[in-house]
Amino acid sequence: MNVYKKRAIFTRRNESNVYRMFFWVILILGGIWLIRGVQRGDVKPLFQPTSTPTRLAQSYALEGDAKFISGQLDDIKDADGNVKSTGAITAYREAAKVDPTNAKLMADLARIQVYSSALKVGDVEIKTRLAEALESAQRAVELDPDSSYTHAVYAFALDWNANPSLVDEEGVQKFLNDAETEASRAILLDNTNTLALAFYAEILTDQQKWAQGKSYIEQALQSDSSLMDVHRVHAYVLETQADYTGAIEAYDKAIAITPNLSFLYLRAGANYRRLAFGSPNEQVQEGLFEKSLEYFASSARINEQLGIQDPQPYLSIARTYSQMGQFFIAIRNVQKTIEFQPDKAEFYGELGVLYHKNRNYETGILAFECAIRGCDPDKSCLGRGGCGDADTPAQVIGLPLTASTIYYYDIYASELAALDTPKSPHCSEALEIAQIIADSDFDSDPNIAADIVVVRNLCDPNFVDPNPPTATPTLIPTLDATIPTSTLIP
Repeated sequence: MNVYKKRAIFTRRNESNVYRMFFWVILILGGIWLIRGVQRGDVKPLFQPTSTPTRLAQSYALEGDAKFISGQLDDIKDADGNVKSTGAITAYREAAKVDPTNAKLMADLARIQVYSSALKVGDVEIKTRLAEALESAQRAVELDPDSSYTHAVYAFALDWNANPSLVDEEGVQKFLNDAETEASRAILLDNTNTLALAFYAEILTDQQKWAQGKSYIEQALQSDSSLMDVHRVHAYVLETQADYTGAIEAYDKAIAITPNLSFLYLRAGANYRRLAFGSPNEQVQEGLFEKSLEYFASSARINEQLGIQDPQPYLSIARTYSQMGQFFIAIRNVQKTIEFQPDKAEFYGELGVLYHKNRNYETGILAFECAIRGCDPDKSCLGRGGCGDADTPAQVIGLPLTASTIYYYDIYASELAALDTPKSPHCSEALEIAQIIADSDFDSDPNIAADIVVVRNLCDPNFVDPNPPTATPTLIPTLDATIPTSTLIP
């Protein structure tokens, strides 16, 4: 018997679900929007890296430390002024942007800014950079007033701002007093802070408290002798105590830690030159001069590699060759410094002194005129012995009479009087310069006073000296005994 499956009497009709249809419509529209968004660039594909990845502040700080050790404190730019490679300062500024409340980052930035001022050319640039360092250090102290480190760096910035070439005597004392206060505060907060001890030693030395400065730097050396700052300050303290050999050893230790900070080589080279200047043995003297030249050349080479336009190494080389009696090569190096800064009157004064020592008095007068009276771009070329392809004619503003420029005035007046002829009259200018010297407070040097008498005797037949000088006038001879070569100026 066959049994068939029972069929349903009623069959259910298929019905459309309105919710399901609404879902599909939304899905289709969303897909169309997504495709068009990708085409327009409004929607980025998954797993694509972002165009500007976010960096941590610590990453920038590590970059800044590496750039500092390499000697690249400022950005390196091409001939058009475009940045080719960022320096330590830029890296730390970026770190501070990412973490603006981090006091240590601001203090680290200030420390590097202070050191970078040693690589700047011209008083305006140096003063500007030191002011930036001071602002960063102040900000660090505001962010963390209980940090020994921030107060130590603030003291460091204040001390370097106490530069007599940048501020008057009252300003120097104000900066030094504030620096001492900050350093004392740093040590009070943490008497094991090595940098605080070192910077305090530097401040005390600048205040001529040499015994105290020596005591504090010795404490810093015992605390941590692995820091460049400690050896740099140690060298500076020894320098002021005329221990030039010890200073060189300390600078060498600082250089071993940071071998690309060119100003350290300048300081070590200056100490070698000072040793040579005081040596009675000609062979030893020559060897010391050669060592100083090696350090100056290293500084110039590092600057060239880093794209730093600093004339100081070449000026240091010129001063060394001048002391060696090799005036021609010294002149070439001063001319090189003028390529970097063609409007700096001091360089023309240095050049005039070297022309004088080399007995090239006519060109010396042109150089001294730029240094003392100032000169237009055309005369600036004459004052430097002619402009080559690398030279830029410049307007030069003359230097006022000061303790550091008195010898420029003295030699200029002497040369003018000696070279006066009917065809080339110079006596009017010579007498005017002599009067400027006589009216100043800088004519106490008996040699200078004697020179002025000779100038007046040559150019004014009616002049009678009421007090005949006892010193030998230095008119036209080498003036080596009269012109002080600051042996610790790099």
